[in-house]
Amino acid sequence: MNLNSDKWTGFLRIDIENRAGKSVPKNIYYYNALKVQRPIYHGTTGMPCYYILNVGGGYMNGDTYRLEVRLRENAKLTLTTLGATLIYKTLDKPAYQESEIVLEKDSYLVYLPDPIIGYENAQYKQVDTIYMEKGATLIYSDILTPGWSANGNSFTYNMLQLKTNIYMEDELVVYDNIKLAPAVQQIDVLGFMEDFTHLGTLIVIGEKTDDDLVKRLHQVIHEQPGKFDVGISRLSVPGFTIRIMANMTQDVQRIISVCHKLISEEWFDETPMFLRKY
Repeated sequence: MNLNSDKWTGFLRIDIENRAGKSVPKNIYYYNALKVQRPIYHGTTGMPCYYILNVGGGYMNGDTYRLEVRLRENAKLTLTTLGATLIYKTLDKPAYQESEIVLEKDSYLVYLPDPIIGYENAQYKQVDTIYMEKGATLIYSDILTPGWSANGNSFTYNMLQLKTNIYMEDELVVYDNIKLAPAVQQIDVLGFMEDFTHLGTLIVIGEKTDDDLVKRLHQVIHEQPGKFDVGISRLSVPGFTIRIMANMTQDVQRIISVCHKLISEEWFDETPMFLRKY
């Protein structure tokens, strides 16, 4: 992992290990604009929840951020942000964030950050690379939303791009590249965002994935209120991707939440706690 932390606008390293059935920090280090709050242990699962905080308030022109997360064998972690990732005007150089995540054997990561909000003339690029060993479980999400603009239009940001690479035992099993660039292409058209403004993704990888779970996910998703469109795609490894289009952040978050709840109850006999942030 990258040891040169001083070149980043914000740098965060989280290393979690299992000690006698409880997941605890082996090493926590942060620098400049990224910090984490003290962990919260929900219920009796021994699974800590860390909240990532950007003390700068938002991402600006040319900002660079790096996150490094490692879960040792049998360790568990819930990771989220304290608030939305705000991308402000970045005319010269996009704001950039990269993450390197390592999940050792039988570890379990739930990564549920708040939405990325692109304001007028915003440019942002994110690259997440995840390395998994056999037996590891991953629940990973992201949400892209437009920020407020003076003219009232939804797509006033210039570009939001998310690249996600997931390796299982060094084999690339997921390559996801989302790029919304209203500055150079029309995205409110058929086959793109259509009549929607918000885009969410949930990637789940776990050896307990089966057809029955996918069917139940379809059912619970379509029981939710609101206007949205959802698709579920199976992966080459045990797992699936859910893509969500909607016009409200709450609708995307609700779908991700009910899917997370169902998976947690089915696989771990646990009901996830509400990630209160206010």
